[in-house]
Amino acid sequence: MKYTYQTHGTCSTRIFIDAEGDTVNSVQFENGCNGNTQGIGKLVEGMKIDDVIRRLEGIRCGMKTTSCPDQLARALKAIKASVAHEG
Repeated sequence: MKYTYQTHGTCSTRIFIDAEGDTVNSVQFENGCNGNTQGIGKLVEGMKIDDVIRRLEGIRCGMKTTSCPDQLARALKAIKASVAHEG
């Protein structure tokens, strides 16, 4: 399934996620620090959603209370919640 997540509090504005079951197939960020967001996307390809959430949740960017990795974790949590709600 393909999902789009509207970010909050980061330079990136949206995250496009392709996930199947409990696995992340691909992640692309709109805007943000291009090299960093591309790196995040490549690193999480093929990972289990819960592992990505566990590793990235709570990461901060400078004085901000969130970051692009944290926003990805929040997006994946939202996806899990919506899938659980549908099932």
